[in-house]
Amino acid sequence: MFRVLTGLLLVLCLQLAACTQPPDSVIRFGLASAPANLDPRYATDATSARINRLLYQRLVDFDGQARPVPALADWQQLTPTHYRFRLKPQRPRFHDGSLLTAADVAATYHSILESGSTSPHATPLRLITRIELLDDTTLDFYLARPDPLFPGYLVIGILPAAGIAAEIPFHQQPLGSGPFRFLGWPEPGRLQLQRLGDGQQIEFLHIGDPTVRVLKLLRGEVDLLQNDLPAELLTYLEEQPDIEVTHGPGSNFAYIGFNLASSPTADIRVRRAVAHAIDRDAIMQYILGRAARPAAALLPADHWAGNPALQPPGHDPLQARQLLQEAGYDAAHPLHLNYKTSTDPVRVRIATVIQQQLADVGIDMDLSSYDWGSFFGDIKAGRFEVYSLAWVGIKTPDIFRYAFHSASLPPEGANRGRLADAAVDRLIEAAEQGATLQQQAEYYRQVQTQLLEVLPYVPLWYEDHVVATRQGIHGYRLAPDGNYDGLLQVQKQGW
Repeated sequence: MFRVLTGLLLVLCLQLAACTQPPDSVIRFGLASAPANLDPRYATDATSARINRLLYQRLVDFDGQARPVPALADWQQLTPTHYRFRLKPQRPRFHDGSLLTAADVAATYHSILESGSTSPHATPLRLITRIELLDDTTLDFYLARPDPLFPGYLVIGILPAAGIAAEIPFHQQPLGSGPFRFLGWPEPGRLQLQRLGDGQQIEFLHIGDPTVRVLKLLRGEVDLLQNDLPAELLTYLEEQPDIEVTHGPGSNFAYIGFNLASSPTADIRVRRAVAHAIDRDAIMQYILGRAARPAAALLPADHWAGNPALQPPGHDPLQARQLLQEAGYDAAHPLHLNYKTSTDPVRVRIATVIQQQLADVGIDMDLSSYDWGSFFGDIKAGRFEVYSLAWVGIKTPDIFRYAFHSASLPPEGANRGRLADAAVDRLIEAAEQGATLQQQAEYYRQVQTQLLEVLPYVPLWYEDHVVATRQGIHGYRLAPDGNYDGLLQVQKQGW
């Protein structure tokens, strides 16, 4: 199969060679998914979040172990529920020339917290009871309760207060103070930015099919690709003299989710049977090209609140069949499940392999793939039995309340599988009451142990990040969370 695919690629490249476009100074970045929303208050998809990081600046960022560090501002904790933030002396300007002030920070967070806001980022911020402006560079946040994680919540890109008041459609006309400014969105799937430091233009092109993305890279129509490529295409690219492929460890957590509010996936025996039926090592080797590492929990072991003692469910078909039998399923009465995924070709291939692995233990699973908007809409609405997704760029363990607490059902949170487990709730609440990060970390490790026991998710893997660049592209560095910060330094030579 690989040789056939390679041959087809070579033939197509030769056929299209005459159409190769002449090089220019623009750096073109091929995307598997188009950004959906360039307003950081409302963006939820990974592509939008990564591009918004280039367009906007935030009060707080994170270090290598996901601990909060100053970005736009330093802070002091004056009391357990009172934080003072001071913008750094070298304040940036918005791309319209106006100076960023504390009033812009306050307006951004007020707009998220105001009544009627539909921001998906509001939940962890609702502990803010008051924001008080002291001067152009200083503001205070008052909280309803102590939370040592609080600075790590202030990672929303700052928008101009005047633009918020004027109801500028930032989702399509972003106006930030980041290292890149918005140039244009001339057509769907084509976004143009400009790097402020040197005027370098970056163009993001949505090219959904991975084979077409690779062909465009080989022809020079795009200059770099990041992630979302099957193993055989990566292997093929690694053999090309004009292409450089770089791998780096990632923290994006892939999982299979269940609907716990309806049978048959409400039965823990069914969820455990699915977990034991999956051979994640085979998928990581043959589909992901070993560009992943097994996951046992949402947070990696090297995160400050990670649990290195956990091991993922093992591949055990015999145990899976036994659990199904205990749940009342056999050859005469097989278990039927429906599995939803996106139309991304890599995700469909993974789903197809999982379908076969489940069939091997007696589970009859139908596959349904949808465009991203329809798929994600169904997941948020709870219209699924089984689905696959990934949490991208998770930094703070408040994700456990957002995704697993019984009070976080959509739209209040992302407990899309409708988990209601008293032990999980109790441990999350105990973690939130911890006076120090060390105390919180201990409880969050227990949360992850309990989640592995009740299995609202089957943890799969942390996918590595891979970037493929054409000759002449230099300086792009991969980030563990997959962000696009490498575009801050990337250069295009020889055009």
